[in-house]
Amino acid sequence: MKLLILTLCIAATLAVNTDLDQEWGLWKDSNQKLYDADEEVFRRFVWEYNYKVVNEHNTRYALGHTSYTMAMNSLADLTHTEFKKRMNNYIMPNTTYKRVDSFVDTSSLPATVDWRPKGYVTPVKNQLQCGSCWAFSATGSLEGQTFNKTGKLPSLSEQNLVDCASASKYSCSGCEGGQMSGAFMYVHDNNGIDSEESYPYQAKDKKCRFKRAHVAGTVKSYVSVPSMDEKALQKDVATVGPISVAIDASHQSFQLYHSGVYDEPQCSQTQLDHGVLAVGYGTEDSQDYWLVKNSWGTNWGMKGFIMMSRNVQNQCGIATDASYPIV
Repeated sequence: MKLLILTLCIAATLAVNTDLDQEWGLWKDSNQKLYDADEEVFRRFVWEYNYKVVNEHNTRYALGHTSYTMAMNSLADLTHTEFKKRMNNYIMPNTTYKRVDSFVDTSSLPATVDWRPKGYVTPVKNQLQCGSCWAFSATGSLEGQTFNKTGKLPSLSEQNLVDCASASKYSCSGCEGGQMSGAFMYVHDNNGIDSEESYPYQAKDKKCRFKRAHVAGTVKSYVSVPSMDEKALQKDVATVGPISVAIDASHQSFQLYHSGVYDEPQCSQTQLDHGVLAVGYGTEDSQDYWLVKNSWGTNWGMKGFIMMSRNVQNQCGIATDASYPIV
C-alpha cells in the first residue's frame, strides 16, 4: 500500500522518459528483474533517477573531475534508503573507536599485493537482499587462512553463520546484521564451520543445520588490527592474507560504483555499515588504493571488486575495525 501511494505521488509530478524504454527493457532482462504492475512504475522512476545520477557522474569523470565511474548495476532500481537498509548491515561494536598507532614501517613491504592469483580468494559471491555482509567477509578471511595452512581453498558456508551464529554473545543477527569478530568467535566455539556445498546459501534466516561431518574450516582465535592505522592494515594484508574490514558504504556513489579508485570525501571513519574483504593494495595513476572484494555479485563494481582510496585519512573507515582469524 505504501509503495502504491508513493508511486502515485511520484507519477503525479514526473513522466517516464519513453526514450529510455529500450534501455529499461535491456536492463531488466540482463538483471532478471520482474515486477508487478504497480511496482514496475515505481521502479522505473527510481531507475531513471539513478540513470541521471550515473550519467552526470560519468560526465564529470570524462572531464577528469573524479577518479572512478558509476554504472547501472543490479542495484539501480533501489532508492538510496532501500539500498542502505537491505545491503548494509554490519553491526558496529558498542565501543568508541580510537586511533591506535603501531608505528609500522611499510618501506620493506611490496608496492602491490593481490592475493587472488595466489589462490587465497574464492570467486565473488552474492548476499542478495539479506544483510549478511558480515558472514561473507568472515568466510573470505577464513577461506584465505585455511588455504595458507592447508594449500587447499575451501568455499565456506555463510548460511551456516547466518543460521547458527545468531546470538547476543556473537553480536550477530542473521540477515539483520552482524560482526566478523563474532563470526570468528562462533566458529571457534563451534569447533568448525561447514562447507558451502554441504550448507548452501539461501539469503534468509533459517533453522541451524550445522553438521560436524561437513566441517571445512576451523578457528583457534582471531586478531584485531590496530584501529584506524592504515600502515598496520597494509602490513597485515601484505604478510597475512585477505583481511576482514568494515567500511562506510552508505553513499549512492558506492551503490552504483563501477570502476576506478573510489574516492568519497563524505565517507565516515567511524560510522561503519558494511563488511567486506581487503585482498590487496596498490597504486593507480598516482592514487594509492585498497583492493576490496564485495559480496554483491559480479554485476557490481569491477566484477565484484572495488579499488578504495588508501592513505587518505582512513577514508570510509577501512582500517577502523579490521580483523582476521588464526587457524
